[in-house]
Formats: sequence, C-alpha cells, structure tokens
Amino acid sequence: MDQRERSIASRSVYEGNILNLRVDDVVMPNGRETKREVVEHSPAVGIVAVQDGCLFLVEQFRYAVRTSILEIPAGIVEKGESPFETACREIQEEIGYRADRMEEIGRLYTSPGFSEEELIFFWAEGLSPSKLPADDDESIVVRKVPISEVWNMIRDGTIRDGKTVAILSRLALEGKIAYH
Repeated sequence: MDQRERSIASRSVYEGNILNLRVDDVVMPNGRETKREVVEHSPAVGIVAVQDGCLFLVEQFRYAVRTSILEIPAGIVEKGESPFETACREIQEEIGYRADRMEEIGRLYTSPGFSEEELIFFWAEGLSPSKLPADDDESIVVRKVPISEVWNMIRDGTIRDGKTVAILSRLALEGKIAYH
C-alpha cells in the first residue's frame, strides 16, 4: 500500500540562519486532509574520531536544553561544501586534529516526524594535530575518553546526545568498536 502523502499547499512561516519552518497542507492516502510542520535544515555531519582506543568528544553548552552536552564532533554542511569536506573542517575546528583516513560510515534522519535534517557520519583515524580557528559562536572543551568508558557514560546519562548514542551503538553492533 502506498503511504505517501501529497502536498496541496505550502507556506513558509519562518526563515532563520540554520533552519526554516514551513507548514504544508497534505492529503493522506485515505483522502483525509491535514497539516504537516516541517523544519528545513541543511545536512550535518558527525565524526567518530578515534586514537589509541579513545574517542574524542566535545563538551559544549547547548542553549536549547540549557545544559552542557558531551557529543561527537559535528557541524552543518555549508553551501558549496561536500559532507566529506565538512567533516574534515569540523574535526580541525572542534578537536584540533586532521585525519589521514576519513570514511563515511552511515546516515540517519534526526527527527523525521518534523525535520528533513540528515546526519552523515564519518570514521576518522590516523589523527595528527592540525587546528583551524573555532567558530566564534561556540565554546568547546575537548575530551578524549577511553571507548571502554563511553558505555558507562551512556548508561549513567553523562552522554545523552542522540547522534552520539546512535552511531556508537551501530558501530558496536557492527563490531567496529568494542562494547564493554
């Protein structure tokens, strides 16, 4: 059965620096009309940067949740940039390293019930110091955490960032990182 919904009208209600919001009138497969609120957001990347059995995490205050969060380095794909180029730039800006090897390892939608944002994940290894200036609207503390400790940090709520938990869980299931 085709479950696609068909848009019959769309209007922009907000345009911002990192996201836009639109409201669409749609017809559902059963013929019923309803509204869908959609956050338009550029793709973003997340980087699993590993060195000597440790994972690089960044700690930064996230205003929306009013607390500091531990997460993998991440950032928005800028216009004219490929996700790969974004990942290379972001690890230099956020943790001060470049990677000899960087490979795409997966994609996911952050919140497909209301957002079209897609996250593209990269595995980074062969790290060497190479710092780019940080974004002027970020205050980041770099943490290098043994992978064996990460699981307890997820269990006890120290790591609550969804993208970080999702990609690390996937990598553990695939056997790419050890689950302890």
